[in-house]
Amino acid sequence: MAEPQHFIVATAGHVDHGKSALVKALTGTDPDRLPEEKARGITIDLGFAHLELPASVPGPSSFLLGIVDVPGHEDFVKNMVAGVGSIDLALFVVAADDGWMPQTEEHLQILTYLGVNRAVVALTKIDLIQDERRAAAAIHNKLRDSPFADAPIVPTSVVTGRGLDHLKAALARVLANTPASRDIGKPRLPVDRVFTLRGIGTVVTGTLTGGTLRRGQSVVIQPSGKVARIRNIQSHNHNVELGVPGTRTALNLPDIAASDDVRRGDVVTLAEFGGPSEILDVALEVSPRANRPLRDGAQVRFHHGSANVRAKVVFFSHKELAPGEQALGQLRLEGSVFVFAGDRFVLRDSAGQNTLAGGVVLDPDPSRKLFRSEARLSFLRQRAESPCEALPFVASQIARDRAVRRSQLLLKSKFSAADISNAVSRLAAEGNLVLAGGFAVDAARWQLLRRRAADAIEARHRTHPEQTGLSLSDLRTILEADLPFADLFEPLVGDLCRSEFVQVGNTIRRVTHRRALPPPLQAAAAKLRATLAAKPFDPPSRKQLAPDSVSQQALRFLIETGEAVEISAEVVLTAESLKRMAELIRQYIRDNGPATVSDLRQELICSRRVIVPLLERLDRDGITLRNGDARTLCAK
Repeated sequence: MAEPQHFIVATAGHVDHGKSALVKALTGTDPDRLPEEKARGITIDLGFAHLELPASVPGPSSFLLGIVDVPGHEDFVKNMVAGVGSIDLALFVVAADDGWMPQTEEHLQILTYLGVNRAVVALTKIDLIQDERRAAAAIHNKLRDSPFADAPIVPTSVVTGRGLDHLKAALARVLANTPASRDIGKPRLPVDRVFTLRGIGTVVTGTLTGGTLRRGQSVVIQPSGKVARIRNIQSHNHNVELGVPGTRTALNLPDIAASDDVRRGDVVTLAEFGGPSEILDVALEVSPRANRPLRDGAQVRFHHGSANVRAKVVFFSHKELAPGEQALGQLRLEGSVFVFAGDRFVLRDSAGQNTLAGGVVLDPDPSRKLFRSEARLSFLRQRAESPCEALPFVASQIARDRAVRRSQLLLKSKFSAADISNAVSRLAAEGNLVLAGGFAVDAARWQLLRRRAADAIEARHRTHPEQTGLSLSDLRTILEADLPFADLFEPLVGDLCRSEFVQVGNTIRRVTHRRALPPPLQAAAAKLRATLAAKPFDPPSRKQLAPDSVSQQALRFLIETGEAVEISAEVVLTAESLKRMAELIRQYIRDNGPATVSDLRQELICSRRVIVPLLERLDRDGITLRNGDARTLCAK
């Protein structure tokens, strides 16, 4: 059986236009839960209900709607904003006898700022007018040039019951073309209600977005950072093992206190997504329908999810933002909020009377330093051009930071791991970044690191051609200041060794490098060769052979390059002499049988000082085998 699809619907509209009555007529649930709301006859705070609709298209078995009923009175718009931060569809409610009113317009602008682009209009109290066609035409005219220009308008009356079934059908038709809430593996539940139940403990509710939460899971309350465990989850009044995106969700968090540890505006999420923010770089816009500008330095209320904090607006290059204009800016908050890159928000005036602007978060963790630098502006412009796409966010992040751990890339963003990985792969294929180990590195920075490493290796070849190459520890020290992360060193060496360079033990050299003595050592090496050649089977001791530092360096070169062989601490032979002596010993033993040290010393005409370590070396090499005082040949 096909699974139902979950959606969140929020009412919108002027006070006294019948939002709560309509929700009750549709669902059977009275969303006005507060005694004061009953007494005053208006919605003050958020109300909640749920509704199941049959699907209008093949696929899902039904649509399960969480309905958020918001206040329409101008004194409670702040509560309205808290309820519409994560909705899929707006249910506009306009009374036929009143028509379009100031709060209807303000709610429209708020929904537009938050990126809501689907709506159904309920023309309520239709029983109070005669010319319903004219009333519907007036609403259609008000919605022109808005995201809801094509929204269906359904005449209704909760008194007579007219239009309620048509309204449900209209909701189902619009939802049939609405994508289900995405599971991006980043669950967030903005808390809009907190209460305590006897014997159960603290319960928080909100609209779950971005991912799933599981019973028994450890979560974090942001911005405080307090840790809690989910004892139980409810959705639509049913206990569930798993809360899914796009549902009204209640979490039982028994190990935190309702008044002290969690409140409206907090976010329940997971620890790996980082901490809260107090400064945000943003793209701001003032609706063309607005009647006032937003000024640089303005004190505002920042509304995000269910959070509401004071903030100061600082523009990068504008003195004010007129209706219909957009600009880059920074919000400096007086409190902490938990925000992702790509999140939308609303700004209202500091008195909470008027909606001023909206926008999208471009960077949730900026710095005040270099605020108006060209590099910062370029970074933000790139993101502002396509705030819903992962590619510009990934590209700008790597261009700014030069290198990023892929596991940490844009964790605090509205993009899934797959979105980010696809963007990284595309940028790598286009040559804009390099994948190195667990890092994504700006291609220009990677090439710079390669050049600096190559230059360091070449410099060592020039100054010390007698050496195999540059030690890896020396190369790490040379590059230390240029490496964005110390862990990038191994991937860099690996990349160098895939072409042009080769690692030999703990050193690295260019493939074409051939060791050679520098001029100051060439004369000493020539003298060593002559001395060793003069008495090839009985050379002088090492101290006599290389009595000073220059001759010692030259001798070390001959040994490292294989021209000479260190038989013991005091005996050095040329490689050719060692080969000839070993062959003579083999031949003597083959012809005469087991041979003593004395026999072989006389055969080679060398001293005991040389023959003893030589035979020990041949024993180790598996050429001869000692048996008492005699040597035999090892069996092959």
